[in-house]
Parts: sequence; structure tokens; C-alpha cells
Amino acid sequence: MKILIVGSGGREHAIAWAAARSPKAEKIYCAPGNAGIAEYAECVDIGAMEFDKLAAFAKEKEIDLTIIGMDDPLVGGIVDVFEAEGLRVFGPRKNAAIIEGSKAFSKDLMKKYQIPTAAYETFTDPEKALTYLETAKMPIVLKADGLALGKGVLICKDLEEAKAGVKTLMLDKQFGDAGNEIVIEEFMTGREVSVLAFCDGKTIKCMTSAQDHKRAKDGDQGLNTGGMGTFSPSPFYTKEVEAFCEEHIYQPTMDAMAAEGRPFTGILFTGLMLTEDGPKVLEYNARFGDPEAQVVLPRMKNDMIEVMEACVDGKLDEIELEFEDNAAVCVVLASDGYPESYEKGFEIRGLETFKEKDDYYVFHAGTKFDGDKIVTNGGRVLGVVAKGDDLKAARANAYAATEWIDFANKYKRNDIGKAIDEA
Repeated sequence: MKILIVGSGGREHAIAWAAARSPKAEKIYCAPGNAGIAEYAECVDIGAMEFDKLAAFAKEKEIDLTIIGMDDPLVGGIVDVFEAEGLRVFGPRKNAAIIEGSKAFSKDLMKKYQIPTAAYETFTDPEKALTYLETAKMPIVLKADGLALGKGVLICKDLEEAKAGVKTLMLDKQFGDAGNEIVIEEFMTGREVSVLAFCDGKTIKCMTSAQDHKRAKDGDQGLNTGGMGTFSPSPFYTKEVEAFCEEHIYQPTMDAMAAEGRPFTGILFTGLMLTEDGPKVLEYNARFGDPEAQVVLPRMKNDMIEVMEACVDGKLDEIELEFEDNAAVCVVLASDGYPESYEKGFEIRGLETFKEKDDYYVFHAGTKFDGDKIVTNGGRVLGVVAKGDDLKAARANAYAATEWIDFANKYKRNDIGKAIDEA
């Protein structure tokens, strides 16, 4: 098979790595890709939002399956463009990707179909939002309705912060049009868990659990980021929690989308909060998480391409997902100053060490070639992943492996997976 992957981050590197392991994969392309992805795929200089160019390339190269890694093209309708050209593509259509593209849509869907989530209200008028906050219980959560690189969520501890948050989202437009509408919802407490699932429009099959760390600094301090590290599985995602979610969240979400005329095919990411009142949905995404994919895919025993084809063909019910009985931890090496301002272009040393080690991986998030050197080219630069017999071992291995890498401006959190110690 000829495979095309659309995207350029650590998630797409993990997808390319998993695709390359499939006996079905003869040739892999990635548009636009990065310096790490180039090990497994021929990188093509076409942007992820250039739908017509991507479809033309897929036809020219006779691509058998295109995998859409990123949220922007999915929400923008890339799958519809490919299907109109008769191309096989893995990912939800535009009318289904709205489950990530609009938080107001997803909250309304959950309310209509009684899927457990936080209480909320939506606003398009900043003045009405501010009036509502006057009598709301604090702390409270403000969310930009649209895509905001995983950063459009503000947790406000008091009224003053909440009012400033409305200004940031709706008036200052810090996240552009994503803040034209906002969701204000109750603040939930508990353990967070991320669950990725393959979907074919009817059937949903969940992968092993993971937990992301969104804040930039240790102790969950600092600004929200795209994710500073993750671990899998979550010790808090018990068999009882899983059974509840399958009955009350995952399948009901699939059924709800189908009932709305928006059958969901691709990867559904469910962010959960394990509250005292039971698991509730924090958010949905319409694609692999980043960096969740980096710890989940290396633990998956299945041929990923075979599973994706079953999704496209509506035959996912014939697949049984299998995962290794171990653990994985990812520590993101970022550019100091991320997610605000940071410098790029520094040479990265030590990458070759990973080629000599089993159960250690380095997935490139923001890198590029500068001649024969690989240099930093983003806020999140690399995801250093290690497996272990259990989470504590995987965590120790991952942090040891971060020391093999060196570049100017290197920054990481030092407490990824610390919750493991409390399990």
C-alpha cells in the first residue's frame, strides 16, 4: 500500500512510525512532515490546509490510504474533499469533526443525549457573559468555542480572573475567531484521563488510557500548552470506570452522532474527569491526541493500518484491539519560553542514541533540517518516550533518556507522571 499522512508534529511522527511497522505499507509520504518523520516517510512540501493540492498529490501517486493527523484540516473538511475525489481517507467528515471544532456543539450534544458532562452556558455576547459571571460559583472554566491549539481553556479562580478571561477570549481575540462564542462551565475536580478510540460510524473500540499534562510548568503551574508530557495507562482508569464510560459515554456518543446525521469515522478522543459523582466528559477531539498518541501507539499490538482500513470499510466490529501489558511515559522537550516567545534554529544532538535502544523512542514535534543537521523549529521540539514494566519504571527510563538529548534553550517539566506515585 501507498500511504499519505497529513501533518507535521509528534503525533504524525508516531503515526508514521506505526504505519512503517505494518506489513501493508510499501511507501509512506507525509505532508508536510518534519526531520524525524523523514526517517519513515518521504516528506512533501504541501501544507496541511492545502486540500486540493493534497488530493491531487494523492491521485497522482495513487495513494491507497490517507491518514489525517491534525484537527484543523479535519474541521475544515479535508475528508469531504478526498471522498469527493474517490480517495480512501481515514478521519471524520466535516459534519462529524464539529465535535471538536465547536465546544458549544459538543456540549449541546451531551445535554441532548444525557452524556455526563459539566453544567454550562454558552455566550456570543460579552456583556451577557459578564453578567452571568456575577452570580456564578467560582472557580469557573471559560472555553473558546473553536480550535485554539489546545490552549483556549481558562481556569479562573475568582470573579476578577473570570472577567479578564472574557476580555481575553471575546474582546482581545487572543485565539481569533475561536472566541466569537464561549462556553462557561462549572469547574470539576478529580483525576483527568484521556481515552482514544477507533470508530467506524457505528462501532467504537477504545485504546489503552493515557493522561496528559497541559500546563507549562511543574506542579501544573503556568500557561496551558499543547501538552508537556503524558503517560499510559492511567492507574485511575479502573475496570469499573471503563465499564461505566462504555455504557454511558463512548457508545452513546457514537449513537448520538449517527442520530444527528453525523456518523463519526476515525479517532474519537474523549477527555474525562473522574469526579466524585462519576466520570464526566471534559472535551472531545476528532483525532489522535498529541502527545497521547506517542505513548498509546507504541503499546498497541495491532497493525494500525489494518485497524484504520476496518474503520473506513465499516468493519471495526471484526477487530479486537490488543495492547502490551506494560507502561509508557513521554516527556516533551520544549524551547524555553514556550508557549509564549522562544527562539528556534538550535542544533539538536544525541538523537542517534535512540536508534541503538529498544523500547525508547524520540518523536519529533518541531524540528527541521538545516543542511545535514537537525535543528529546533517549534515550541514543542521532541517527545522522549520510554516503556517499562510499570509506570514508575517507564517514568525513570523516560527521564533518563531526556539526558541523551542536548540543544540550547532545552526545557522540560520534571514531574510528568508524578501522580503515579500517589496511585
